[in-house]
Amino acid sequence: MTRAIYYTASTLNGFLADEHDSLSWLLSIPQEGATADIAAFTARVGVLVEGSSTYEWVLREEDLLAHPERWQAFYGDRPTFVFTSRTLPRVPGADIRFVRGSAADHWQDIVGAAQNRDIWIVGGGDLAGQFADAGLLDEIVVTFAPATLSSGKPLLPRDLDHSRLELVGARQAGPFAELTYRVNRSPDPQLQDDPQE
Repeated sequence: MTRAIYYTASTLNGFLADEHDSLSWLLSIPQEGATADIAAFTARVGVLVEGSSTYEWVLREEDLLAHPERWQAFYGDRPTFVFTSRTLPRVPGADIRFVRGSAADHWQDIVGAAQNRDIWIVGGGDLAGQFADAGLLDEIVVTFAPATLSSGKPLLPRDLDHSRLELVGARQAGPFAELTYRVNRSPDPQLQDDPQE
C-alpha cells in the first residue's frame, strides 16, 4: 500500500530552515551514525513531493543547473512533483512535474507515479500540512538535531493533537533523535488551498 510520509530534519525547537531558507545549521553537524537508514527509506520511495522553496534550495546547494548529474545521485529516476505558483528552471534530464493547486488536486497522479511504493514529502512544512489537512498524510518521521534557531521555517505549521498523532518509533541516530508518528488520516474540516512553500 502506498503511504505518504513526511520525512525531514528539524532543529530541536521545530524549524526546518532559517529565515533565509538556509540549512547551514544542519550541515555543520557531524552526520556519522545519522544517515544509516536513509538508503532503506529511499528504497521504498516511488515518488517525491516538495514545494518551490525546497526545490530552489536543492538547485542552489547542488548547483544542479550546471551539474544535472547530481540530481540522479540523490533523487534517482523517481518522479518529483514540485508544487509552485511560479515558473522555475528544470534540471535537464530529471523527471520533474511542476504542479499548481492543492495536494488533493494532484493526489491521484502522485499515487499513480509512485507505482505502489511510498510517497516522500520532502518539504516544506506547509506543504506537508496541506497533505495532513486533506487526510492524505500517513506518517511523520522527524530527525531532531542538536541545534536551535531563534526563527525560521516551521516544521509543521498545523494544529495536530494526540488524536491525530501516534508515536510508533523513537531512536538515537548519532547526535540526532528520530521520532516516527503515525497520522490519523481524518482531515481537518478547513482545508488549506495554497500549496506553495
